[in-house]
Amino acid sequence: MLSVFPGTATPDTAVWLDLLRPDAGEVARVEAATGLHVPARAELLEIESSSRLAERGGALYLTYPAAKRDDDGETRVTPVGFVLSRERLLSVRFDEMVAFDSFAARCQAGERRAGGSMEVFVGLCETLIDRLADVLEREGEGLDRASHRIFRHGAKGAPPPRRADAELRAVLRSVGHAGDLISKMRDTLLGLGRMLPFVQVAAKDWIPAELRPRFKTLRADIQSLTDYDAHLANKVQFLLDATLGYISIEQNNIIRVLTVVSVVGVPPTFVASMYGMNFEGMPELHWHFGYPYALLLILLSAVLPLVWFRVRGWL
Repeated sequence: MLSVFPGTATPDTAVWLDLLRPDAGEVARVEAATGLHVPARAELLEIESSSRLAERGGALYLTYPAAKRDDDGETRVTPVGFVLSRERLLSVRFDEMVAFDSFAARCQAGERRAGGSMEVFVGLCETLIDRLADVLEREGEGLDRASHRIFRHGAKGAPPPRRADAELRAVLRSVGHAGDLISKMRDTLLGLGRMLPFVQVAAKDWIPAELRPRFKTLRADIQSLTDYDAHLANKVQFLLDATLGYISIEQNNIIRVLTVVSVVGVPPTFVASMYGMNFEGMPELHWHFGYPYALLLILLSAVLPLVWFRVRGWL
């Protein structure tokens, strides 16, 4: 799909052309109208710096990996490319992205002045960074909720033991999903952080003076978001360790109970098997109080280990 801005323009006069999953006909039409090469998906997937940031024929070819969470909660990286020249900006993407749609809607509504290609590029970067900030803020709030669920475990108001393990596993999955998104967001921020200085240097002769402070602000915002992303990554690791620690404690408690039960059951079993042999020479065999004596001995052999475990603090 090809969108041109301003909406009344044609591909050869538009300031911004947004290509979403372009087909061969749209690519050929744009290349013929603009004289610019439209990178294919395979080109945008290249990871070398020389492929992601390049200057060819007076135009800048820029690529960065964008983190995207699907409807099913899975996070993946989708490539986004820009072709920036003095006259126009081409954006090439293969997935729906909220930031692009939002910026396009604001341009169509007149909330954003189209201006030149560089002004559109800066405005689009500002929208992208605002979107990244919103996502990181949401993930931070989600991690705060996960932290509350983890550390209320065992405290007043905690779920009963039969549900505690299932809840901890659910928290572990949610924290893992958040960590996956946060790690991919770091790649996105690094890509944008490398792209802006490259544009500043390569296009220094045709960046309007009024846009230079906005470049500086963008770079500062990216640095602050990168620091916050690192903070969230550390928090994810901490919560994962805490969750695994609680799961390990629950499993150890189960093993401890089973161990105590097995140990407590050994002495009574020994006493009962001994008096169940029914040998003729057993002194208690014909004793009137032999049966209650054996029962009392079985009871004491079970209680004494429990008392010993209690004294040692194992129960």
